[in-house]
Amino acid sequence: MILGKKAKQEAEKKLRIDSRMPIPLQDTTERLPTFTAYLLSRRITFITIPELIKVIRRTCLEGKKMIVASYNINSFNLSMHLPWFYDFLQSAEIARCDGFGILKAFQYMGLSLSQKYRASGTVLVPSLLEQLKSEDFSFFLLGSKPQYIEKALTRIREQYPTLRVEGHHGYFDKEDYYQNEAVVQYINRVKPNILIVGMGMPTQERWIQRHRHLLDVNVILPSGAVIDRLAGIVPDCPKVISDIGCEWLYRLCREPRRLAARYLIGNFAFGLQVALAKHSHTSSLHVEQKEIIGSQSF
Repeated sequence: MILGKKAKQEAEKKLRIDSRMPIPLQDTTERLPTFTAYLLSRRITFITIPELIKVIRRTCLEGKKMIVASYNINSFNLSMHLPWFYDFLQSAEIARCDGFGILKAFQYMGLSLSQKYRASGTVLVPSLLEQLKSEDFSFFLLGSKPQYIEKALTRIREQYPTLRVEGHHGYFDKEDYYQNEAVVQYINRVKPNILIVGMGMPTQERWIQRHRHLLDVNVILPSGAVIDRLAGIVPDCPKVISDIGCEWLYRLCREPRRLAARYLIGNFAFGLQVALAKHSHTSSLHVEQKEIIGSQSF
């Protein structure tokens, strides 16, 4: 039987709804393999943003759970000084590469990597909203100041009217049981697929580590100042500067007092550790292929 154009469209729509067929994600980049590499025993997942979005989408559809953490120079340094922070990163299903410093370190150690493996949170989160806007997924933003979170939510709702998104500010006492319980209960009432936590390192990781087992969500994404960027409070680094690996310098020039120690001392300390590792007699770099599978629970 030959269907008319309108009938055919309705049949295709019904088939997609009934079977929850995957909706193709826009992906104009070359497909690069996903793999895990270890630097000084730190496990880092090298995955492109289009592939990571596919993994996050599949995790939500399958009802599994996943934490997508990140490694940049700051988090690498923190993992060397805070045992709990190291444990958090190692336990995450994905610890993506979130900075040119990490890429350059691996290149210095002899592993040639494409810049497309830099899965920056400032690009990942907006891409995630854009790619999943037409699907039945929900988001929850946790972090930032009360007025900023409201501005971020308003802007997202205006840009993506069909997207379900809620949020709560990050200005509550992280040590107070009742305040934390209220936030967790609010998140669980909304029951979002994707929880974006933007409290800055290492506060956001500590909060996630303490409450992950209580959260009824599929994917938890610690993401620093991304909520302030979604609100338009913190400007994005110009692409031409970001593409040459100088976003840290751009940020430093904008906030020298807050970021001087992180970038000037932190970058030097990281570089020194990598240099010492390369010239030591121990094996400091290990690469392996590994399928990424979400867990049934946190």
